[in-house]
Amino acid sequence: MYKNILIAVDLVHTDQAKRLLDRGRQLLDEGGRVRLLHVLEEVPAYALAALPRDLGDKRRAQAKEELRKMADKLGADADTEVDVRAGPPSSKILEAAGQHGCDLIMIASHNPGLSDYFIGSTASRVVRHAQCSVLVMR
Repeated sequence: MYKNILIAVDLVHTDQAKRLLDRGRQLLDEGGRVRLLHVLEEVPAYALAALPRDLGDKRRAQAKEELRKMADKLGADADTEVDVRAGPPSSKILEAAGQHGCDLIMIASHNPGLSDYFIGSTASRVVRHAQCSVLVMR
């Protein structure tokens, strides 16, 4: 069905991430690619002075390692790539999907606030602004 799937992964909710990856592999065409993406929240500028300079690099490396372990544990092979970015989650998800020509974005929705009652705010922004299909899993 899809040749290039981007799965947005929140490493705090690994159970949802595993369900997304399982479903994504079912929707993937033969010869297609899956890209697991985790977006790190940026550290506010006022806090940067008090933190070690290499903290960002360490956080990024740790997130990549966790994504790779998740993919390996679920039997993903060479058609699964991992990517870690820092910034506002919805814009980084959309940026990655555009850069890699994704034809499907998969994202989990959890604990929506009052303004986004049916799906979470990140998922809501991705759905509104994506240039490709979006699958939101609960």
